[in-house]
Amino acid sequence: MSTITPQNALIYAMVIAAVADGRLKDSEVAAMEVAVRHLPIFQDYGQDAMKVAVGDCVSLLDEEDGIDAALGLVKEALPEDWCETAYALACDMVAVDGHARQEELRWLEMLRHELGVERLHAAAIERGSRARYKRALVAVSAE
Repeated sequence: MSTITPQNALIYAMVIAAVADGRLKDSEVAAMEVAVRHLPIFQDYGQDAMKVAVGDCVSLLDEEDGIDAALGLVKEALPEDWCETAYALACDMVAVDGHARQEELRWLEMLRHELGVERLHAAAIERGSRARYKRALVAVSAE
């Protein structure tokens, strides 16, 4: 039996991706809050539960071998048909600030492998996240 719920595992997946660059940004927490408020998979899961799960995951990641422990909890808690959802939410966390850093991509790859998300499916999920979080280029005029 898992020590976290499936919804908490989704939060952990998002946190794992979000903190890969060294810190949890306000924009990433805000994106998690939006997901919890609006996605059907988080029905009956509240903001307070999300905040507790975020804190628990961040604390776990601060421990030695914390990433391995967090990935193990996510894998253990997720129903098989939720693995691509977890990966998609994690990809959104990487994409939310407009660019992916190498360490974020490495942690995403670890998550993908742990969850058994096929490479082709992962590529489609990653492309969708990139499209959703695309930024408009602002032209600077020379006056």
